[in-house]
Amino acid sequence: MRSCGGWRRFLLYFPLLLIIFHIFSFFEFRPNSVMEAGAKKRNKKSDHLVLGPAAGRALPNRLQCQGFKALNKSHLLTSSSAYNGGDRIAFVTVFTIYNASLYSHADSKSSNLVTVGNVSYTKTERSMAILNVFINFIQVTMPKSHVIILTNPESDLPLQRNRVTLYPIQGEYSRDKLMLQRIRSYITFLNTRLKELAQNPGRITHYIFTDSDIAVVDDLEHIFQKFTKFHVALTFRNNKEQPLNSGFIAVRGTPESILRAKTFLQEVLEVYTSKYMKASRMLGDQLALAWVIKSQPNFDVRRFKKVQAFVEEIGGASVLFLPCAIYNWTPPEGAGQFRGMPLDVKVVHFKGSRKRLMLESWDFFSSASDIYDMLCLILMSGRTKYDF
Repeated sequence: MRSCGGWRRFLLYFPLLLIIFHIFSFFEFRPNSVMEAGAKKRNKKSDHLVLGPAAGRALPNRLQCQGFKALNKSHLLTSSSAYNGGDRIAFVTVFTIYNASLYSHADSKSSNLVTVGNVSYTKTERSMAILNVFINFIQVTMPKSHVIILTNPESDLPLQRNRVTLYPIQGEYSRDKLMLQRIRSYITFLNTRLKELAQNPGRITHYIFTDSDIAVVDDLEHIFQKFTKFHVALTFRNNKEQPLNSGFIAVRGTPESILRAKTFLQEVLEVYTSKYMKASRMLGDQLALAWVIKSQPNFDVRRFKKVQAFVEEIGGASVLFLPCAIYNWTPPEGAGQFRGMPLDVKVVHFKGSRKRLMLESWDFFSSASDIYDMLCLILMSGRTKYDF
């Protein structure tokens, strides 16, 4: 009788057990997909600028903004009066494209397009747009300077601009080795210039090697006029592991400076290939730079904590250290940069996913024609990751 009663109770509760089983099954197999969908939604990069209050309010020597209007304006130089016709200056960058055609079918699918303002770009088109904006800013702030693009001979860059020269250099331009190739290209370029100067000494040309995702927002000729003894200049920040950023390297145009800069970069390349090849896609060059500098027995790394230029002898080269806060400033991303933008900023570096902001900034400047107001746009942005 007990057994029969137990079976009756089991049969009575069996439908309820089935329901409970299905509920647990649902929560066991469904939450992952729901959570993944939520994560994808949270991690999805924005396809537009997300603006917030301008950082650095009421701090001295910081740009103060009210909306897109700059409330204080310091000493940004005008394009016509700043450049006084002294020594020539050339900006040098490494750039290549990976698509066989700017208008390849795979690259032009609607899912691959990114729209900035009223223009939609494929991946390759937006890379070219960034390169053109890089040139645009230089030609506004330093109209007498020249731009030299070191590129893969196989890259057919559709670029015809005044005072812009394409300079093909053989090498390995794959994405994984591009930072490594960049240093090699710099060395090759400097070596060629050294030979040309030996054969035909003439007017000095100084060189500023930069990434192509920077905006020069003030004249830089003063670097070579104010600091008259350096051979090569680097930009630094208060970062223990990566105190140096390779996106801005200046070289004085004298034969001695070019030779010492070439020798210095050769040492960086040797350290790069021997110690940091695992970071060859990114950061390897910066880690190698830091190793070369910090390995000097008398170098005081505490100097990186102050936003103040200084000169040190490094392996026979006189190296000028310039603060990133002024010569290689990066817009905020995520929570924002609470100290704001230095009022005397010279170079804005649109690293990583900030490329959209670079294009948006040029569009804004084209309509407003005021660099300070454009800097307010940059300062107010960066509250999220952009789409490229």
